[in-house]
Amino acid sequence: MISKAAFIGLGVMGYPMAGHLRRAGYAVTVYNRTLRKAERWVAEHGGALAQTPAVAAQGADIVFTCVGNDDDLRAVILGSAGALAGMAAGAILVDHTTASAAVARDLAGVAGARGIGFLDAPVSGGQKGAESGQLSIMAGGSEEVFARAAPVMAAYAKAMTLIGPVGSGQLTKMVNQITLAGLTQALAEALSFAQHADLDPDKVLAAIGKGAAQSWMMDHRATTMIDDQFDFGFAVNWMRKDLRIALEEARRNGASLPVAALVDQFYAEIQRRDGGRWDITSLIRLLR
Repeated sequence: MISKAAFIGLGVMGYPMAGHLRRAGYAVTVYNRTLRKAERWVAEHGGALAQTPAVAAQGADIVFTCVGNDDDLRAVILGSAGALAGMAAGAILVDHTTASAAVARDLAGVAGARGIGFLDAPVSGGQKGAESGQLSIMAGGSEEVFARAAPVMAAYAKAMTLIGPVGSGQLTKMVNQITLAGLTQALAEALSFAQHADLDPDKVLAAIGKGAAQSWMMDHRATTMIDDQFDFGFAVNWMRKDLRIALEEARRNGASLPVAALVDQFYAEIQRRDGGRWDITSLIRLLR
């Protein structure tokens, strides 16, 4: 039975996810590169903090990671201070980072050699989904490891799907981000067109919001796009990282991603305008 967990990486996603685990009754030890944030989490939720990922993982039945990129992931998992150094055979390592499929396979190989189960399990739902415990998880790994980890992940997830072997979760997250990039650009263009045509945006959204054009992005971001509000949500910097991973994978597997490549360049222009921390819906600013 899983009772003790470690959570490594207390960013905008990891901080609330770890909090949900604590509220679900798990004994949680956290690690974060910025110690002050880990101290704040413990003051808010209880549990314990550790000075290294290895110490955080000691005695844990399951260890979660949620960091920035492939390099960050290797830094907190591998080496004498990494999580694997503190984990015992039979434990499970679940990575919620949006990273490459290649690093997932590499880390799974190292973990497996030590008798440790591994899931690559990126999430969708953004900061709001993490805070409300309504994330969607797409996982890669074995059915046995997924079955053991799923009841724990249910503390912060509304949906969990085992896609296939290790790497499948990350590949599915790439599908998600490719879709999101195209939808966001399409919504930006549509709203810009409506404004140029002097249409009442509220009436336009009421007319099309229940039809075939409806989407989560339209429901939750159309109004803020119209109001030019972008100081929240999923940052452009992170979306560019995700699209880079998807475009690199496409070059390997031969997929054609012309729209994703174009939207990636639009995001690059937003970065040049010092908008790297803006929400990804800031694409509409390029059309004004």
